[in-house]
Amino acid sequence: MRFLRLLPVFAVTLPLPAAGQETPPEKILLNDFRPVSIFKIPITEVSKARYPVIDLHTHPYAQTRAQLATWVELMDLSGIEKTIVLTGAVGAKFDALYQLYSEYPRRFQLWCGFDYTALEESGFGPAAVKELERCYRVGARGVGEISVKGRGLNRKTQPGGIHPDDVRLDPLWEKCAELGMPVNIHIADGIWDYEKMDIHNDGLMDAVSWRLDNQPGIVGHAGMIDILERTLKKHPRTIFVACHFVNLIHDLKLLGQLLDRYPNLYTDISGRFAEMGTIPRFTAQFCEKYAGRIVYGTDLGTDKRMYGITFRLLETLDEHYYERGEFNNHWTMNALALSDSALKHLYRDTALKILK
Repeated sequence: MRFLRLLPVFAVTLPLPAAGQETPPEKILLNDFRPVSIFKIPITEVSKARYPVIDLHTHPYAQTRAQLATWVELMDLSGIEKTIVLTGAVGAKFDALYQLYSEYPRRFQLWCGFDYTALEESGFGPAAVKELERCYRVGARGVGEISVKGRGLNRKTQPGGIHPDDVRLDPLWEKCAELGMPVNIHIADGIWDYEKMDIHNDGLMDAVSWRLDNQPGIVGHAGMIDILERTLKKHPRTIFVACHFVNLIHDLKLLGQLLDRYPNLYTDISGRFAEMGTIPRFTAQFCEKYAGRIVYGTDLGTDKRMYGITFRLLETLDEHYYERGEFNNHWTMNALALSDSALKHLYRDTALKILK
């Protein structure tokens, strides 16, 4: 998930006004701009989804039985039938999480990770496959979130790691297919993060906190999409749910081409609600055309207001409104008003196909 951060390069250039004083308009910082819409237009509150929902992208937010019970109550209030928890965990950590969440077996499904021990050594492979099989026996029914943004798997700082199309990962992808375990994979990041952080970057206010343009040696955005495509081609029996619109919300035509070419590819909408609401008509057309290949996901914690914001975006005709913080920081939101058929696919039916 993403949160608005201050831009220190701007913050030091101009002093803040004293308490009680208004900032002169010529000194208002872009990062401090908080417009309020004055249009007298409909405001629709959607507290519960129109149809039952499976949230295919969350993480182990609950760490105690009390927190888990509260989450289930929230799901009931919001119309969330089932939640997929992407733990990314293996070993004792996965076992402990599974034991906790198994108190509600019909409400939660846990996915594990890969064992990255000796990932970049010549002997990597058999032990990782063995651990994947063990997690499956414990109760894991999918794998994820596998995150690779350009540095390589399990690399958070220095580039040079292996990528999903590497032959050393082939046995893992094939074992996922054999066990019927879909994979949630995070490929690249938003295109704005790779662009120059200048006056032409219309995602600057968010991208500056996640920037990748200044990190030498990483694989760029286009290169990461190529890596995904090679992986999909090599492993047609493995189901991949590439999250966040495959980080192609800026180029839905290309995403559509990938979906057309690879029937083992699905995508979720998690964490890209601001972008969806910026181009609502085009996004709605895409969601209608590819209903059956797109699933609902949040990736934004557990909060009733959060669920309601996503339902409002998908179900209503509301326009030109703001949702700050993790949802947006400068673009206005405009809802999609998806058809009942597309909503049913997005909310539940496609997830059931993936989860079998």
